[in-house]
Amino acid sequence: MPEKIVLPFWGGIRTILKRDAMLIKVTADNGLTGYAPGPAFTRAADEISGVIKNFLTGKDPQLWKTFEFNSHPETLKTYYAVEVALLDLVGKYEGCSISELMGGRVRSNIKLYGSAGMYMSPEGYAEESAAVKDWGFLAYKMRPGSGPDQDLYTVEGMRKATGPDMGLMVDAHTWWRMGDKNYSTEIIHELAQAISGFQPYWLEEPLPPEDHPAYRELKNKKYLPIATGEHEQELSGFTDLALTNACDFLQMDVCCQGGFEMGLKVFDLARDHNMKFAFHSWGTELEVLAAAQLGVCREESVVEWLEYPCYTSPGKKSMYPFPLSSEILKSPLNIQSGYLHLPDSHGLGIEVNEAVIELYPFIPGPWSYFHQSSPQKTIAVTGDHSVKWVQ
Repeated sequence: MPEKIVLPFWGGIRTILKRDAMLIKVTADNGLTGYAPGPAFTRAADEISGVIKNFLTGKDPQLWKTFEFNSHPETLKTYYAVEVALLDLVGKYEGCSISELMGGRVRSNIKLYGSAGMYMSPEGYAEESAAVKDWGFLAYKMRPGSGPDQDLYTVEGMRKATGPDMGLMVDAHTWWRMGDKNYSTEIIHELAQAISGFQPYWLEEPLPPEDHPAYRELKNKKYLPIATGEHEQELSGFTDLALTNACDFLQMDVCCQGGFEMGLKVFDLARDHNMKFAFHSWGTELEVLAAAQLGVCREESVVEWLEYPCYTSPGKKSMYPFPLSSEILKSPLNIQSGYLHLPDSHGLGIEVNEAVIELYPFIPGPWSYFHQSSPQKTIAVTGDHSVKWVQ
């Protein structure tokens, strides 16, 4: 960041020092290259430059479906991120998009929601929600964290600012669970019922992600739609959410939670259990594009939403600046009327700008810290959003 960002919230203070990104590059002996976003933390980088590189060296990328990479579950997830770069490379060689390699497109665009909203006054959230609407997005996601009464007041203000037709998502992960400031199950139920009066599109991760019975209980109250999934570590977790009817929206970050093959399985779980799928995507525009290449392999009635992080940029004030997000691509994404329209070119369909590697060299260490007030604790955040934080 140009300077350290210090943001107070209910239960503590968050300090943001930087934002990390991972760019994966695979090169074949014919000179073709493939790219992918990855989980931006050091362990994953070491896994890629070591065991995964050794596994892939000498193999024919066209045979990617036959590769049997067996390793620790976390390393396996990293491998599936690298696999997206293989798909980009193979698509360029065969003259087709990644979508075609994954079964084929059923549409050419995918609906976006503008994701931002953290550590502001109720008036600030209302102003930003209206701005996101003006930018052309069909929905806005925010992170509440001001205490139950203020959170409710905030949602009310956003609805007034956006009108009745704008989708509003409330992402409660972390912000409702901070030590002695944790929202109790009773408060969460009361707040969910109260928030429902303002017709939010969903309430996301209001409870500990691993407590599926608690999610099932809350969903059965039918106050409002419930979303969860971005912290599931295995397909079995998504399967349990679906089989037990514990939520309305399954969420997954395909770039750090198991790759494209697992993503398709989660899509089908949603479809087969009358749920919908919504991407978690909290990185660069390369990650947004990669997720979109998979999302368009299913109808919007199944894969409804793709998260688009709204960073501060010239003419747009939002969370904080992260120019790497857009500069990692040589040309801008084609976003019209709240939809990302996919390119027709091969592989990912867009050129990666390698100049960002030298322009934004990696700085070791966590990118963000939560300083919890009671009990006093500092929690460091690295680049993998699917795992619990390092304390």
